[in-house]
Amino acid sequence: MVQQISFAQAEYDAKRKTTRRDRFLGEMERVVPWALLLGVLTPHDYPDAGKRAGRPPIGLERMMRLYFLQQWFGLADEALEDAVYDRQAFRGFLGLDLGRDAVPDATTLLKFRHLLEKKALTKTIFDTLNQMLRERGLLMNQGTLVDATLIAAPASTNNKEHTRDPERGHTGKGKPYYFGAKAHIGVDAASGLVHSVTTTAANVADITETVNLLHGEEELVFADAGYTGAAQREELKGLAVKWHIAAKRGKLKALPEGPLKAVMHPIERLKGQVRSRVEHVFHLLKDRFHHRKLRYQGLKKNGAQHHVLFALANLVIAKKALLCLLYTSDAADE
Repeated sequence: MVQQISFAQAEYDAKRKTTRRDRFLGEMERVVPWALLLGVLTPHDYPDAGKRAGRPPIGLERMMRLYFLQQWFGLADEALEDAVYDRQAFRGFLGLDLGRDAVPDATTLLKFRHLLEKKALTKTIFDTLNQMLRERGLLMNQGTLVDATLIAAPASTNNKEHTRDPERGHTGKGKPYYFGAKAHIGVDAASGLVHSVTTTAANVADITETVNLLHGEEELVFADAGYTGAAQREELKGLAVKWHIAAKRGKLKALPEGPLKAVMHPIERLKGQVRSRVEHVFHLLKDRFHHRKLRYQGLKKNGAQHHVLFALANLVIAKKALLCLLYTSDAADE
């Protein structure tokens, strides 16, 4: 049965300009493997409309789309609910018509997020999308870039205990002092895609998480000067990898003028060019997805969000390659 579109949808479809938001959501509509993710998430006790009385629950795919919108645009639960009412682009992506469908409220989204956290499904989403990228030849295993980024937390005590989150920590970076957490990632050196994610308090040293960021098949590891001495750590001694760790700036400056210093500078520049791919991932996280502040209490909740954020960042990074594969497949079918 063909449903009649609303006046708002008709006016929106007739507009001449395609906005960047429209273009982005259209690309994500094609790039995200919805059927694959639904197959992975469906068995995990999501409410079924046929097994309960009363108002039927929001469909799993619509809730997943709503959750992804929240991550892409960095919106709180209430802000996302308001945005769905305000933005036709969001309603079109959700397949939602205000004349027929109820807009999922903030509480519904909160319960869905808690279900994902309770069942560790955000890690499942991350692993599923990475497996899809690996099968398409986009995620290699030859080299890994490791790095971490600080994510500040509000210094709020507006909670039941009237205290700051004990799972976060303080650390200094240059002159500023931060309270919050760190997102540690392992990135594929060839493609720039994230294959490993961990979340710790801000006062945990980057080097201590190195072992959790390697998949064990890499031959090369690139890191900044904060990982100096990683090869000598007990848990990393047995790895047959070649370490490319940036030299400390003070050490380079202290070198006397001569052939050694002339050779070191180009080598360090090459290391920096390779490691720059990890900074692109952090750019997506903080500038495109607006994740500059921790939103939730506890490392478990924030770690769950980080798995989804970096999984979606991988889709953005691999977007052109995935679209090319889809166009090639469509052309072959015709």
